[in-house]
Amino acid sequence: MTVGNRTRAALLLLCAAVLACASAAWAKSRHPLRIGLGEEPRTLNVWMASDANSNNILSQIYQPLYRHTPEETEMVPWLAAGPPEMEADGVTYQVRLRPARWSDGSAFTAADVAFTCRLIKEFKIPRHYSRWKFVDRIEAVDDRTVRFVLKEPMAIFLTRSLTIPIVSEKEWREVADAAKKQKKPLATLFNHTVERPLGTGPFVLEKWHKGAFLHMKKNDWFFGQGLRIGGRLLGPFVGEILFKIYGTSDVAMLALKKGAIDMYWQGIQPGYIENLEQHPEIRIFSSERSALYYLGFNLRRPPFDDPALRRAAAVLVDKSFIIERVLQGYGSRMDSILPAGNEFWYNPNLTEYGEGLNREQRIRAVHRILKEAGYRWTRPPVDDAGKVQPAAGLRLPDGSLMEPLTILTPPADYDPHRAISGLLIQQWLRQAGIPASARPMSFGALLQQVKARHDFDAFILGYGRLSLDPDYLRIFFHSEFDRERGWNMSGYHNPEFDQIAEASEKTMDLEARRLLIYKMQEIIARDVPYLPIYLPREIEAVRTDRFAGWVQMLEGIGNIWSFCQLSPVN
Repeated sequence: MTVGNRTRAALLLLCAAVLACASAAWAKSRHPLRIGLGEEPRTLNVWMASDANSNNILSQIYQPLYRHTPEETEMVPWLAAGPPEMEADGVTYQVRLRPARWSDGSAFTAADVAFTCRLIKEFKIPRHYSRWKFVDRIEAVDDRTVRFVLKEPMAIFLTRSLTIPIVSEKEWREVADAAKKQKKPLATLFNHTVERPLGTGPFVLEKWHKGAFLHMKKNDWFFGQGLRIGGRLLGPFVGEILFKIYGTSDVAMLALKKGAIDMYWQGIQPGYIENLEQHPEIRIFSSERSALYYLGFNLRRPPFDDPALRRAAAVLVDKSFIIERVLQGYGSRMDSILPAGNEFWYNPNLTEYGEGLNREQRIRAVHRILKEAGYRWTRPPVDDAGKVQPAAGLRLPDGSLMEPLTILTPPADYDPHRAISGLLIQQWLRQAGIPASARPMSFGALLQQVKARHDFDAFILGYGRLSLDPDYLRIFFHSEFDRERGWNMSGYHNPEFDQIAEASEKTMDLEARRLLIYKMQEIIARDVPYLPIYLPREIEAVRTDRFAGWVQMLEGIGNIWSFCQLSPVN
């Protein structure tokens, strides 16, 4: 073989090796990201979706105008091209849009935004309507500009209204028009079956094999690809996602350890952590949550219509014990209705009932609180010599014997943390002579008892994902919402609170509104219609041997930023 031939052969071999490496890299990049889901999504109808798994899938498809950055609670333009522009009248806003396309290649325009918002208003779609009922007009000025005219200034317009998912008029116009002709338009809209949602997000649905998996592919029309938004360069850099359905956490954890999935998109119990940490290719994420787990009281009837008794109960509840023993340390105590992770709105200077007291000190403090409020015992929790003893025969200030009361909790198979907390609180209240019993019941029956019939003494419930805008504080406790199936489940009425809450709703200046929200937290901490107990951590596990780039934020790593930044590990 001549020198020239040898050179050509070497070059061919080198090219072949390069191509082989490139092919291997391409093949690896084509490997789907595999995500485990705890349950089957219930629907792909964005208006009907309320369960976590449906929203997890749809969050990759339907996109909002604005969203929160991972590091801060500030809003950044997403489908919007810049911040909302307020006009001189204080109630008119213009939003300009990025150039974007739907996943079928058709243009995304201001008409789609206007259609989505009008649809919410016309059908009064639950979960969204309260954010749009105060908007008087929505106009598509041109293809890239939307104008909103409010009836009056409303703070949540900027923080919540503009974060709804935008749908395609082409996909939903005929559906909406047909639904309006039916006797029950909203039910008809909800019952519409969606098989291939049309979105502007980073992924599109390719196939849903019921009971087994959902297959999604990269949306080649995704508007964010290559853009730097919120300081992050967006992909997606993953070509496909395979969502696998697992019936139990045990099976999902086994799949994670064996490498069948790369991430389980559901919070895992602390009991799994020690075993998972034995696998070096698995990483555990522990994130703060925007949630609330609390003990609620019925203020409509004795005995919890008395704030002294509610404060006494607050002192008896040992939040630190619940966190250490029940949550196994993966949580934090709550003293405000707002979670501490919501730093801008959270008031850190509230009463910390019972903090630093041991069990005897708590009982002595409660004996003093109740005695000063006019309560008496057949056998008090503290005798004349100052010794703590088992209490009995607690009498109300009017002299009547306190009747046995019940703390309703979800069952242990639904939420063991709340069920066990109920049993502990039962024992702690009894130590002061309060005749309490915890009673687990199905979640649906519990809500019916508490929210619809208002037939309860106390209950333990939680909110898993609270908005970063704290307007829910107004909705939970304003007297306007004390009605059948209303959000004011405790029946709290306070004219001072109502007045401040109404002002907070319409205050557009952030600093002024923050002072009002601080005051609202102080009033609720003082009157204790709800006793915040604990905030569990969001614990998630991923494999590190195939993909990297998870973005940790409030509520964990399962977020749009992660799916726009994940890339294969070389």
